[in-house]
Amino acid sequence: MYGRNELIARYIKLRTGKTRTRKQVSSHIQVLAKRTSREIQKQFKVGQDQSAKDKALQSMAAMSSAQIVSATALQNKAAAAAFGLPPLGVPSAPIRHAYGTAQAPLWQPGLTQAGSSIDIKPCSGAAAHPYAPVTSMVANFYNSIKPFSGAPPQPYAPVASTVGDYATSVTPQSIAPSGEGRSIGTRKLRLVEFQAFLEHQRENDNYSKHLFVHLGSNATYSDHVLEAIDVRQIYDKFPEKKGGLKDLYDKGPPEAFYLVKFWADLNTTLSEDTSAFYGVSSLYESMEDMTISCSTKVCSFGKQVVEKVENEFPRFENNRYMYRINRSPMCEYMINFIHKLKHLPEKYMMNSVLENFTILQVVSNRDTHETLLCIAFVFEVSTSEHGAQHHIYRLVKD
Repeated sequence: MYGRNELIARYIKLRTGKTRTRKQVSSHIQVLAKRTSREIQKQFKVGQDQSAKDKALQSMAAMSSAQIVSATALQNKAAAAAFGLPPLGVPSAPIRHAYGTAQAPLWQPGLTQAGSSIDIKPCSGAAAHPYAPVTSMVANFYNSIKPFSGAPPQPYAPVASTVGDYATSVTPQSIAPSGEGRSIGTRKLRLVEFQAFLEHQRENDNYSKHLFVHLGSNATYSDHVLEAIDVRQIYDKFPEKKGGLKDLYDKGPPEAFYLVKFWADLNTTLSEDTSAFYGVSSLYESMEDMTISCSTKVCSFGKQVVEKVENEFPRFENNRYMYRINRSPMCEYMINFIHKLKHLPEKYMMNSVLENFTILQVVSNRDTHETLLCIAFVFEVSTSEHGAQHHIYRLVKD
């Protein structure tokens, strides 16, 4: 079991890649609480009734540091009313970011969502909680999507995809040499490109394509080595039984496991007409001739909802074996999920929902069942005008 500060430290690691101890978290909460208390006292009007002031100060004194900070961060109207004040805003002091590396712009979108750092879990029979409205919204969101409610996960039948002459944005000639530990791959298999998209057919047989997420592998030896995250920090976001993340990692090999944080681009008009195509394409390369099996599991609150399995055969190109899974149709659950997510009025609500939504993709040798790659995907909504963004980590067990 995790305590409050341990959960916050874990979330900081996932969100920013920075390691913070629970004592550091506790100390920072206390500093924020003192700052907030001072701001509250400054907002009392000079002519305000003294008894109202005393009552508000007594209420504040009974609150813990975390409650004071939460009341500020969430603009809790009830707490503000108890103080006789308008809802509190963000502290006036400037925010100092703890990163100054080349990756700083990548992390910026993930740090601008108010309230997005709350790890919301469903809780039945518990006492009233200040985050209850948001928790209820998340629960209602998931329960409204089929087949999540009442139906067990139903895997798709394995299919052998036929690769046509579909033009991808990455060709063998454009694949840059990868430095070991700098991209998603092992000595046996490497991910070259991954994308999830919406395609519309326009007039005169023209097509427009919107990328929800996109990952291209153009790593070189001059790039930084990927940061590492302890795999145990995300065990609870994926199935625990056979075939889950923990089971797979225990079997290894450890160098095949990665975490990708996506900031998905939802800045598009969704359509339900027949001309709209929701799909996923991926490209892998290897020096070995084998048949790969790609399993994609969609998970909600750590439980598998649906699974899709595809088998792919190699094509020998430019002295390597290429595996293309092109324009694989999204399942109905994913399409409904995207539509309902898009209809939420605020981005922080979308991110609260995405806190409990993950995808686990496992690529294995179809004949030997050896795990070649295992990629855990977590998501937020992009706020950048440049579209979808991502960050890659190695999963380790220290």
